[in-house]
Amino acid sequence: MARLDFDHFTQWITAAAREHSHDLADHVIERTGASRRAVRAMLKRLSETGWLHREGPVSRPVYSPGSLRQVVRNYPLHGLQEDLPWQRDYAPHFTLPPHVARMVQHAFTELLNNAIDHSGGTSARVSLRQTPTHVQLLVSDDGCGVFDRIAGTYDIADPGLAMLELSKGRLTTAPQAHTGRGLFFSSQLADVFDLHANGSAYQRRAWDTSGWRPGKALPRQGTSIYLAIALDTTRTLEQVLQAWSIAGDGIAFDRTVISLRLLAGAGGMLDSRAQARRVTTRLERFKRAEIDFDGISDIGHAFADELFRVYGANHPQVELVSINANARIRALIESAKAG
Repeated sequence: MARLDFDHFTQWITAAAREHSHDLADHVIERTGASRRAVRAMLKRLSETGWLHREGPVSRPVYSPGSLRQVVRNYPLHGLQEDLPWQRDYAPHFTLPPHVARMVQHAFTELLNNAIDHSGGTSARVSLRQTPTHVQLLVSDDGCGVFDRIAGTYDIADPGLAMLELSKGRLTTAPQAHTGRGLFFSSQLADVFDLHANGSAYQRRAWDTSGWRPGKALPRQGTSIYLAIALDTTRTLEQVLQAWSIAGDGIAFDRTVISLRLLAGAGGMLDSRAQARRVTTRLERFKRAEIDFDGISDIGHAFADELFRVYGANHPQVELVSINANARIRALIESAKAG
């Protein structure tokens, strides 16, 4: 007789409850091969823990998804169209505030499309979970890993420097087909965003104004991206798009913020012109670049000169703005600009 695993049940019982509301026990028996007694006990446990809502008489119960919901599916990547899993396998089974559903749909399709077009893998696993307070999305592929992909395209071997480029936005390994918006805006939509790839990990928290930080990596091949959005958030997709558009219309993506923490590392210094040139890589794609000195206590003259005088003189169309700089750094910047 099949043994019933509670955690395995939670991965598919939400969809089963919607599709088999009047014959859920029979469906589970057919699917698992378990006894009716064992299935009834499992359905009772799932109801008590919030995974199922049960109505009607004991002899003819009617089930529906509870306050806890989850759908987990595996997909071959070859020929996959990212909108179809969302429409068919996920959206019908969740009850989200409309503006949250719009953000989740955007992130879901963008991240799954990244796995399809960029990972070089064969399959992806997608999990979407709803709790009373949050909706959580996990997209994992078995490809080469996002940092290895960037290294192969841009010759950036260090994951920290690759993350620096990703954090700017408009970075893509397939420029003929993509604009580099998907992962960037997905991270901005989330309250919690974790990026794992081949032994490296970075995280972003909406309440942490310092931006991206190193995280604890998962021991697996490929890329895994986890995000969570609070159900009571006032954030909207439109607001996020508008925040990165100088005109405020959400059409152009012409503003970026560069967190120097990613370049300096823990306790690191920013002294060299080479470091400054890493900051300015691809900035000509933007009209405004905010250089965030949060966590940086000091910089060298060469770094300031290369960034604010040399680059500024050669690229007057890009507005460079320093933020979160202390008094000494502000003085060095002004000195550099003055020549």
